[in-house]
Amino acid sequence: MLKPTHRISVLIAFSLLAIRLPSSGQSQTADPVDQFVQAEMQKRHIPGLALLVSRQGKIVRAQGYGLSNVELQVPVKPETVFQSGSVGKQFAATAVMMLVEEARIGLDDPLTKYFKAAPATWSRVTIRELLSHTAGFTDYPKDFNFQQDHTEDQLLKIIEGIPLAYPPGTSYSYSNLGYATVGILIHRVTGKFYGDFLQERIFQPLGMSTTRIISEADIIPNRAAGYRLVNGEWKNQEWVSPVTNTTADGSLYFSILDMAKWDAALYTDKLLPRSTLDLMWTPVKLRNGKPNSGDYGLGWYIDQVRGHRIVEHGGSWQGFNTYIARYPDDKLTVVVLTNLDGCKPGTIAHHVAGLYEPALMPTGKDSGD
Repeated sequence: MLKPTHRISVLIAFSLLAIRLPSSGQSQTADPVDQFVQAEMQKRHIPGLALLVSRQGKIVRAQGYGLSNVELQVPVKPETVFQSGSVGKQFAATAVMMLVEEARIGLDDPLTKYFKAAPATWSRVTIRELLSHTAGFTDYPKDFNFQQDHTEDQLLKIIEGIPLAYPPGTSYSYSNLGYATVGILIHRVTGKFYGDFLQERIFQPLGMSTTRIISEADIIPNRAAGYRLVNGEWKNQEWVSPVTNTTADGSLYFSILDMAKWDAALYTDKLLPRSTLDLMWTPVKLRNGKPNSGDYGLGWYIDQVRGHRIVEHGGSWQGFNTYIARYPDDKLTVVVLTNLDGCKPGTIAHHVAGLYEPALMPTGKDSGD
């Protein structure tokens, strides 16, 4: 009998071979992108992966590899729907910036303008700091029960009960609870659940037909299953409560085809003016005037390789790991969606970018997440 790790390797190899066998009319020339992706999937035990490469908002490659559902042996295709993880934060941040453009929110407004019953310490936190993880908010506490449903008000009460980790605007610390608060903020300002606001103002106008809030109860065509590795064996994702899967820190479904539409829109002013997008893609300064240590803008990380800018974000949630890397100077975008927790798809995205533009090939250690 094969050991669990050997069984996984055989399954990956078989699924990749089955999906990528060329037809009689196709060239037999090896594709370096295919070779790299397949090798990384084998090495990292990734069941399934969807890859998008776009140039100037036009799709260059939209391709599936491996299996979206191991139990049913369903292959990944461009239409396969994955969970977003924290890649979803950029949509929540965009929604807030739309409201800023409409003068319904001010970036330097204190949170207490919108949360009247919040702790006094929130009066020193600005919307800008909330969006950039510089507000002093923390992450979910260790004893938080992800299997228990909470109403929006109950979740807000939990967040309000956690003291700020540092004075607002003096440091950087990634905070999912901060972005859960962003979703509640959108609801309070618009009177609409933030997911409905995203549908009306972003997803529907851009034709992002598969992008929506997670619902495990609904029938979702082409939905992938999420996995985790336990002692070298694939296991299904761990269950969380329905409401926990609706918060603005990263609870979306989408496909690479929808992400191509999102990427294309970011070259235009359909959603926001260029000046506002540039602001989102600039590291937020702390109150001492220095950029925050995370190089975080408003819903995006900002980095560079050999002087070429990267605007990017990763996501990890419920057996899915995702990444978007946009190279604005090179008009190149790479999106990698996977259905394995903790597989670091950012390193795959960065390397694929380097295969298209050698100047973008990572040097030294690339954490990718």
